[in-house]
Amino acid sequence: MAQAMIKSTNLRMFFEIGLDEKGQPIYKAKTYSNVKREATADQFHQAATALAGLSSYQLGSIERNDSFDII
Repeated sequence: MAQAMIKSTNLRMFFEIGLDEKGQPIYKAKTYSNVKREATADQFHQAATALAGLSSYQLGSIERNDSFDII
């Protein structure tokens, strides 16, 4: 039976940097690599909120991206 072994975890944050000509928001992404694999959703949210406080842009959304090796 195959197993999935977590290889790496990334935190990706999307910031609203302005509006386009149609009034739709424009987003810019920032990715942080080598995030602790055991981090919970609450810990991800707390870290992203703290990091967003250092930016002049408004935080739009947060993503967690996990990579796996299938063996």
